[in-house]
Amino acid sequence: MEYAALVDVYDELVETQSNLEKTAILAETFDNADKDSLGVVARFCQGRIFPSWDTRDLGMSSSLVKRAIKKDTGASEQTIDDTWRETGDLGDAAETLASSSSQGLGQFDPEYSHSLTVQDVMDQFEAIEQAEGDGSIDQKVTKLANLLAKSSPREAKYLVRLAIGAMRLGVGEGTVRDALAQTFLPEMDEDEAVALVEHAYDVTNDFGLVAETVATEGIEGLQDLEIELFRPIKVMLAQKIESMDEGFEELADDDGEVAIETKYDGMRTQIHKDGDDIRIFTRRLEEVTEQFPDIVAAVEESIDAETCIIEGEAVAYDPDDRSMVPFQELSKRIKRKYDIEEVKEQIPVVTYLFDIIMLDGTTMIDEPLRDRLAALESILEPREWQLERAAFLQTDDTEEADHFYQQALANDHEGVMLKNLDAGYKPGSRVGYMVKLKPIMETLDLVVTRAKWSEGRKSDWLGRLFVACRDPATDSFKEVGRMSTGYTDEQLAELTERLEPLITEEDGREVTLKPEVILEVAYEEIQESPKYDSGFALRFPRFIQVRDDLALDDVDSLTKVQNLFETQ
Repeated sequence: MEYAALVDVYDELVETQSNLEKTAILAETFDNADKDSLGVVARFCQGRIFPSWDTRDLGMSSSLVKRAIKKDTGASEQTIDDTWRETGDLGDAAETLASSSSQGLGQFDPEYSHSLTVQDVMDQFEAIEQAEGDGSIDQKVTKLANLLAKSSPREAKYLVRLAIGAMRLGVGEGTVRDALAQTFLPEMDEDEAVALVEHAYDVTNDFGLVAETVATEGIEGLQDLEIELFRPIKVMLAQKIESMDEGFEELADDDGEVAIETKYDGMRTQIHKDGDDIRIFTRRLEEVTEQFPDIVAAVEESIDAETCIIEGEAVAYDPDDRSMVPFQELSKRIKRKYDIEEVKEQIPVVTYLFDIIMLDGTTMIDEPLRDRLAALESILEPREWQLERAAFLQTDDTEEADHFYQQALANDHEGVMLKNLDAGYKPGSRVGYMVKLKPIMETLDLVVTRAKWSEGRKSDWLGRLFVACRDPATDSFKEVGRMSTGYTDEQLAELTERLEPLITEEDGREVTLKPEVILEVAYEEIQESPKYDSGFALRFPRFIQVRDDLALDDVDSLTKVQNLFETQ
């Protein structure tokens, strides 16, 4: 498939607001794509180059992309910055500069026909990712510049956006799922077709693979897709409840029993084991094996299984008195790339296991929780303060359950999880199979979408952060407030370091950011407000912590904000 044809699709998607129309556009695109490029097309339409679980990263910040544009167009850095500011988008700036350049990008007439294909783009992106060693940064810049030189100005716009992860097509997972079902399973019942594609995605986390499989192997191929070791799946998520009685009402089995576990303030951990090969993944599907050699060692000693995928919560504790420490302290280990042994001693962790997803090659997500727990306990030899079973109670007595809850709080944990003993495991969904009960006012997990440079002595820092909730209906983020309190100077400097490479637009002191950094935010109350596109505003929002363990799908929804507003 020629990349120019895909660019036409991008333009259509950007100009279309209706999700049904977007789905129809994608369905036609998938139908027209040749099978060799279909997987790449599916990922590109999501704004992805690699699958979400893939550890590969292009490593191209906005500043490096600017260098590539400069190298190819001959425009000065000041001209690029000015054009970026005027257009408000680095991709638009690339298109504008390409159209007026006498070299590189500008050599192409808009009507010029050439043979840059989708696979050509993918091959070059892979080459950029693989550049390493001395001079790797210059190699990346040169390779991207060469790719831009082979593209038309309009194609360059989307190449730049894809490179920095800021496509903004309004295409979410549900849109791609529905389009694949429409295209390749037209004879099935619509709901059944969607469910089949969704299950295939649940166990692979790669619409590229799902698209290739359904196109070549049909229904049988999708049904044969399974969870694989070292290809992490999204964790199952919990809804929030207000009382223990509500939890029993929703989750009790035929005997009136529920499973109750302590809710820990740690890092959701998915552990894959194949003999001596053990790897650790977060709920964001990021591999953190090198950062947690202590978890690897504990699994080697305590898990009696040749192959398995198990799930738990890694919790940091004080090495002196063994009291629990907040997740914010543990987060220092998640991003750490050096002095691992030193920080391991300073911030030790204990991992509390609570589920199993695969055992000895057999997927267990369709098995009831009671059987999964029995399988987990059969392979676990607990080691105190290393690898333990999460504190657990199975009961039909709400008073006994409440006592367990109060004990968890007394031990400085967040609360409890209540689970349905008959339920399977549904990756990535809040399906009512488990709920969480916490006593404190609900904070919100929100993503930073814009920011303003501070003034005075803090002028080098992005100190005014606009935070947004997730709107599943439009696959977008809707702002709910601006936060400027709650962080120390050190935290503000760290936040700026994280956010600055994510800048996609600049307008004076205000910048637009690629949504990536997720913060836990406290507030006094929620008010209705036309000031933000969510229709709501947080009163006195304040920073609690960065949530490195969360993915964009975990950002709290607009529905949740609305419900909190109505019940406060």
